[in-house]
Amino acid sequence: MLGPVILAASRSDKMRRFVSAAPGTKQVVDRFIAGESVEQVVQIVLDAADQGLEVTLDVVGEDITTAEQATAARDAYLGLIAHLKDLGLGEKAEMSVKLSMFGQALDGGHELALANVRPVVEAAAAIGTTVTLDAEDHTTLDSMFAIHEELRQDFPQTGCVIQAYLFRTEDDARRLAANGSRVRIVKGAYKEPASVAYQDKTEIDKAYVRILRILMEGEGYPMIGSHDPRLIAIGQELARRAGRKLDEYEFQMLYGIRTDEQLRLAAEGHRMRVYTAYGTDWYGYFMRRLAEKPANLRFFARSILTKG
Repeated sequence: MLGPVILAASRSDKMRRFVSAAPGTKQVVDRFIAGESVEQVVQIVLDAADQGLEVTLDVVGEDITTAEQATAARDAYLGLIAHLKDLGLGEKAEMSVKLSMFGQALDGGHELALANVRPVVEAAAAIGTTVTLDAEDHTTLDSMFAIHEELRQDFPQTGCVIQAYLFRTEDDARRLAANGSRVRIVKGAYKEPASVAYQDKTEIDKAYVRILRILMEGEGYPMIGSHDPRLIAIGQELARRAGRKLDEYEFQMLYGIRTDEQLRLAAEGHRMRVYTAYGTDWYGYFMRRLAEKPANLRFFARSILTKG
């Protein structure tokens, strides 16, 4: 029951100040956030490549309130892509973007987000990689899917994310699987009302399996976003039943979580991609990681209590 409370706190300026000042925060943030600079995160890409891992990079900071901030977010991604190009890492690192960071919630936000994200997708394609559009709360999804469809006309490799806890997602998965999209499936990490989303963990897990089966049996490229051992095993079995080769789907996990399992899957020949967030505006991303799993919150609480 703590998850919804933490998600609400993720939008509280008072809680942001408290968490940022807490003595144990840095230790926990460092577990989930790869660094604050492009230089730091590029080194992680190099290290991941040496271990047989791929990455998707997320510049954190979706709380955008001005068009100028949205432009700055676009430029941050363009700078990241330039660094990857210089190091020849295009094929080892893709990008994940939240359209809210590109101005989606502002006046005229749909057009603004599309205008800002397009040059990022174009620059990514030029270095041999791609972009995945992250899913946010349910009110943003029609815009996200429309932008995804628009971008795929010129950049068909552009991916998107679907969330198993939403009632609408099975229909979204059927549409995306039929048109050959790259699709990451996750359980979902936003506070959603019972009118649009499953609230029970068991029901969410069942929906995840149903949706993953749709993706595996479809024409697209499934990306299994989960740390759950049972869902990982089910994903492998569904891929086998669908006759998919190891390079026809992939697993994705968060930076700092189940690292040994990431390496195990990669050693078995699976494509294993690590979702790697970096940047200075880490608070919202960090709070969602706490909300997703009680163990993360316990780890944070211990860190605060033991650091003076």
